[in-house]
Amino acid sequence: MLLNSQTSVEKLKVLALARLPRSNSMRYRSCFIRNADLTPEQQYALTKAFDPTSENYGHGNNKTGETKKSILHPDLKTIPRVPQVQLIGNGTVYNHEGLAEAKLKHPHHKTFHKTRVSDEDEAKGVTRFYRWHIDAALYDLSPPKVTTLYGLNVPKGDRQICRYDDGTGDELEVPLGTTAFVSGRTMFDILPPEFKSLAVRSKVRYAPHPYVWMAPAHAKSTGLGIETEGLEMSYEELPPWEESKVKTLPLLWKNPVTGALHFQVHPCGVSELIVDPLPADVKRTGNELYPDGADIKDLQTVRDLLYKMQRPAIAPNLVYPHDWDEKDLVVFHNRGVLHTVVGVFKEDQVRAFHQCNLAASDDPTGPSEEDIKKWA
Repeated sequence: MLLNSQTSVEKLKVLALARLPRSNSMRYRSCFIRNADLTPEQQYALTKAFDPTSENYGHGNNKTGETKKSILHPDLKTIPRVPQVQLIGNGTVYNHEGLAEAKLKHPHHKTFHKTRVSDEDEAKGVTRFYRWHIDAALYDLSPPKVTTLYGLNVPKGDRQICRYDDGTGDELEVPLGTTAFVSGRTMFDILPPEFKSLAVRSKVRYAPHPYVWMAPAHAKSTGLGIETEGLEMSYEELPPWEESKVKTLPLLWKNPVTGALHFQVHPCGVSELIVDPLPADVKRTGNELYPDGADIKDLQTVRDLLYKMQRPAIAPNLVYPHDWDEKDLVVFHNRGVLHTVVGVFKEDQVRAFHQCNLAASDDPTGPSEEDIKKWA
């Protein structure tokens, strides 16, 4: 599929919406199109079509290399003439869209997790989820509505085993270098009543410059959140920040089209959980958590609660691991899914993708009063 004009971009947006699966997998709110020819300018235009007043990359234009201490710094290279589009992948890429040389690193769990897969197991094809997340700066800028990923060079190899290593025995066979997705809607829908009540009444406060704050810390073996070891950077050590730019967002984001609630939390960046009390006209059963509300700042408690709520939704049968081909275009609803990179590449396996998401024109909307009364 070749795009030649802005009209083609609009047609591709319509096609992307039309191809959203109509089965239970629709909960992922993502789609992919094979064999798409897409320039960086067209990818930016397509992404912008979902939020026409958005302008800047999700972390800010030309800012991915500024903060050397950010955990994202090694992973992203900005396309000079289209700063909203990033080059990601593995290996060294030459003479690419204005970049004379770009040394890319596919994120490896050994640089971020507290524990790691042994060299022997890794040689046998065992790997892990790297970091479950939403594409968002989570400071100053609003979370993007859509992310587009476009595969340029896609190395092929043996399938790998993604192991959870959390005592459950869970594992998932995945294609080499997959991007894995889970549904935020399912994440909420499968919660027991006491956690639904907690989720619908809660907000999360993210740390200032969360990707710098979390950089010294270690992740859980599932890639779903941080182990509490006191390793986070102190607020005094962070780059200059302003209280007014710190993000406090609802746990649940309301889909403006379907009205469904999606559990959309980037667990690695959360510093605080703020719980509203039960509404006065809701009858208490005695099973509710924090019925009188709470401002929870103890990181261990915050992380334990989020993990209990989010972990069931990354069970192997609920994960979609995309099997990439060259010229695959994936469009996903960044306010409806969580995703992660997976897998291990050798140094000589060159992989190149273009990624685009745009800081949104507004923050997500949380549950309505009716939603709170229904689920609290």
